[in-house]
Amino acid sequence: MSAAQQFCAVESAAQGDPLAGSGVHAERNLLLSWPRRHWGRNLRRANGMSEALLARLDALAESGRRVNLIHRRDQPEESHRLYLMPENREFAVPRDELPAFLEAFERDADLAAWERPAPMAPLLLCCTHGKKDKCCAKFGYAAYKALAAAVEARPDLPFEVWESTHLGGCRLAASALVFPALRKYGRIPPDDVIPLLESEAAGRPYLPCYRGDSRLSPLEQCAQVAALEWLAERGEPATALEVVGVEERTGRARVTLRRRDREGGELSVTCETREVLRLDTCADIDDGGPSLSRVWQATAIEPH
Repeated sequence: MSAAQQFCAVESAAQGDPLAGSGVHAERNLLLSWPRRHWGRNLRRANGMSEALLARLDALAESGRRVNLIHRRDQPEESHRLYLMPENREFAVPRDELPAFLEAFERDADLAAWERPAPMAPLLLCCTHGKKDKCCAKFGYAAYKALAAAVEARPDLPFEVWESTHLGGCRLAASALVFPALRKYGRIPPDDVIPLLESEAAGRPYLPCYRGDSRLSPLEQCAQVAALEWLAERGEPATALEVVGVEERTGRARVTLRRRDREGGELSVTCETREVLRLDTCADIDDGGPSLSRVWQATAIEPH
């Protein structure tokens, strides 16, 4: 396969690069609608943004709040939707008022003039950031179209589906993230779109494409996903498992998780590190090639 035909997502899957443990994401987020055709390579910058707006967005990012651009065809170009997560707040702001809105937000001032009712449905972001990585254009946009079409056709699937700039892990495209639950997904093929949405609508992660709970560390995500899979194989699907203990030493760890459902009980998951030779992005194809990375892998599960 020539370099022009190579995709980091294809190579990642071929190398056995695991999904579980790759779901880390900032908990504090600002999502700003902006037409996709104007997106730049940076996840929060686009053509048409004023210097004042760029400065405000950079300041927010420096303060620890991740800023992503989002897009949907039905959103007017000069009127912008903004979401604050995990606060689950929604706003409608004309373009020329964006710097004033962000300045008021930074001062913790009253935002009532722009605020809309809180989102009633979860937001589902799918990375289509082709200017960042060609895998997100090829695989991400196909997944976005399938997710959006499924939600439009099924009123029982209560999601707002948006295209998004870079969500992390281009090699795992198509990547998606559900707010406010902060569950991250990757490698979403067409056949998994409906079951993923149905599982999320029921409040459960969809395990075949699940990267992890973004609020957990990679180790904790790996252990939690392994425990959820172990329970599902035994006909005991759990909606959530709480990490209650971590014992870690070089290359090996033991994570204890507690079931947060009527069944109760705890599981201990042993995890070990292994090395994967991978391309992190398509840019690595022409710039140094694959590199060794350490990932966690669950090796044993013990109920108690």
